[in-house]
Amino acid sequence: MATVSSPDAVAGTALLTDQYELTMLAAALADGSAQRRCTFELFARRLPHGRRYGVVAGTGRLLEALAGFRFGDAELAVAETFLDRNTLEWLRGFRFTGDIDGYPEGELYFPGSPILSVRGTFGECVLLETLALSILNHDTAVASAAARMVSAADGRRMIEMGSRRTHELAAPASARAAYLAGFDATSNLEAVRRFHVPGAGTSAHAFTLLHSGADGAHEAAAFRSQIEALGIGTTLLVDTFDITRGVATAIEVAGPELGGVRIDSGDLGVLARQVRSQLDELGATNTRIVVSGDLDEYAIAALRAEPVDAYGVGTSLVTGSGAPTAGMVYKLVEVDGVPVAKRSSHKESRGGTKRAVRVARSTGTIVEEIVYPAAGERPAPDGLQVRDLQVPLVRKGEVIEQPSLTESRKLVASGLVSLPWEGLKLSAGDPAVPTTFVS
Repeated sequence: MATVSSPDAVAGTALLTDQYELTMLAAALADGSAQRRCTFELFARRLPHGRRYGVVAGTGRLLEALAGFRFGDAELAVAETFLDRNTLEWLRGFRFTGDIDGYPEGELYFPGSPILSVRGTFGECVLLETLALSILNHDTAVASAAARMVSAADGRRMIEMGSRRTHELAAPASARAAYLAGFDATSNLEAVRRFHVPGAGTSAHAFTLLHSGADGAHEAAAFRSQIEALGIGTTLLVDTFDITRGVATAIEVAGPELGGVRIDSGDLGVLARQVRSQLDELGATNTRIVVSGDLDEYAIAALRAEPVDAYGVGTSLVTGSGAPTAGMVYKLVEVDGVPVAKRSSHKESRGGTKRAVRVARSTGTIVEEIVYPAAGERPAPDGLQVRDLQVPLVRKGEVIEQPSLTESRKLVASGLVSLPWEGLKLSAGDPAVPTTFVS
């Protein structure tokens, strides 16, 4: 198990929010409604188009951010431009004192799953909306895309390489979410430092080009330099010039015990077959082939039959492979024990604090998710296994010890195995399992 960082170790997060949360607070304090007991729920009305499941990610980061959600002088200096003195003083002493339950990080979710249930006064709960949504929408989108890529890779090594294709502050979070979903390593060093994700990386084309001179390209010199620095187990980038010559030069310099070669361009399937044949002829039968270059889950699946040992994935991963947000919302569902619900067309919500269970056959295959009133009787369908989905995350403002990232990775893996086989298909379709709502 891993504990959340202490507040002293967490940067201030109170301004990672929208102004309307503070103006609602001001109005609620003025009319006395800020102290009404409320439940807010975070959920997704639907999955991104064509997706069969989602992977909850970002919960650990949210709980760390909650520890830093404080209004000091710097934060109040911003807020005082539009808030009254009473609200400013309330914010100065703000500490979240409520309770939060939620799906464990790494759990699968489906449309309507009550991923977070936040309970407390209106004033303290409403302030967490943007923070919760910004973290979970981003991390969940990346993790959900990553899980599809991991499934398509069918056990082959996966390296996250998307730092140059996203915001610099989002890059470590993207690497963390990808690792959570089953990727093996990242190129991002901040993710290595902050989240202990294994690091990976060797060289780019620039290093090979660096060793060119007036008398031409000196690919062998670049390879030799890299091997001297990183050892024989390194991976050499062989497609800067002519890939056939590059492979031959790599083995001439390194010998048949070279760790790997990387292909970053061209028809990756054709080239992987060509390179594998050439490596085997040169006696480098254990030299791995790594491919990269605008890969997504569909390209990875198309390469499944090819002699590829590892994939490096960047742009598609950190942008959610076409779904850069999970589409989650944060809605008020209960006030002083009375269910409340939004009725707007296509934006409806279901009132009342809810809990959820997942129902599976004896084989472990999921057949249904059931969402029911928290005060109601827990469903127990005959002959089926029933598992509670929500766990305590925060009690009276104190964060409960949470699973480590390694444990959450195992939860993702077990969840993917429990899906019906059609749930892992990459083609568009309905959610892998239905969600039933009990009144």
